[in-house]
Amino acid sequence: MTMPAEMSYIAVDAPGGAEAMRLARGPLPQPKPDEVLIRVLAAGVNRPDVAQRQGAYPPPPGASPILGLEVAGEVVACGAEVGTLKPGERVCALVNGGGYAGYVTAPAAQCLPWPDGYDALRAAALPETYFTVWANLFMLGRLGRGETVLVHGGSSGIGVTAIQLAEAFGATVYVTVGSAAKAEACRRLGAAAAIEYRSEDFLEAVRRLTAGRGVDVVLDMVGAPYFPRNIRALAMDGRLVQIAFLQGAKLDGFDLTPVMTRRLTITGSTMRPRSTAQKGAIAAALRDAVWPVLSAGRCGPVIHQVFPLAEVAAAHRLMESSAHIGKIMLHVAD
Repeated sequence: MTMPAEMSYIAVDAPGGAEAMRLARGPLPQPKPDEVLIRVLAAGVNRPDVAQRQGAYPPPPGASPILGLEVAGEVVACGAEVGTLKPGERVCALVNGGGYAGYVTAPAAQCLPWPDGYDALRAAALPETYFTVWANLFMLGRLGRGETVLVHGGSSGIGVTAIQLAEAFGATVYVTVGSAAKAEACRRLGAAAAIEYRSEDFLEAVRRLTAGRGVDVVLDMVGAPYFPRNIRALAMDGRLVQIAFLQGAKLDGFDLTPVMTRRLTITGSTMRPRSTAQKGAIAAALRDAVWPVLSAGRCGPVIHQVFPLAEVAAAHRLMESSAHIGKIMLHVAD
């Protein structure tokens, strides 16, 4: 397949606001032996992209400095060690950087086929949230059928995914949201209850909803301000799964007694620094357990708005406003 000499991509010359991003031209990346080169059709916008643009989330060693952690497109070249994919195949991929571009490299192990009936935008909306939710809520959090889970930020991309997957696999889901419109959207997606945190204390709501028992799992991205109440919201043998700390990471004066007396587990993780083998194992689990659910239409991404690649600044401003419900996407090519 003939490739162009250059591609369009989004450059960030120095950390800053959304205006720090600009459309630029540069050479195509070259795949390593275990990687494929993907012609990008669509890319997802995620909170880590905003943090990286601001200078707070630098890419790991060896990763592309270009923003973007999830894409969908067409494989156009394969490294020498790749035997599972071939040029022409349509894939979505969790990438280590470089998604806001016309072409991106991805480890073959981190690529998945488009689910049945999906187009590029819907496929590109999957990797970041589905890898994150499956690895944290199900693998680390061990959420099981018949259990209860509290998901903070229910209308976010992560939240929307967590609601649908938890409900699809037999759990009861409660969420926190910032408005009545977001509460209604979450209930339509399968949440048993939506707690508007501006008008109701989520701890009291959880106690009411569970008749004082508490939930089995809490999935949190807020951080320190919620930590004490998250602990108190957990049932015996409950698990707190921390995936971000958008409002702070440090906490003073916390009493560890409930952790011991109620046999609680506190866990957390980041996705980007994991090895290719670790991400590949998550991809394999998704292919086996979740992709059939997506292909059957039992759950799927909720896309709030799509922007052309050149309007990425508007996409980031929407992300920072938290006014969206679900995913914000970039259209890169047809």
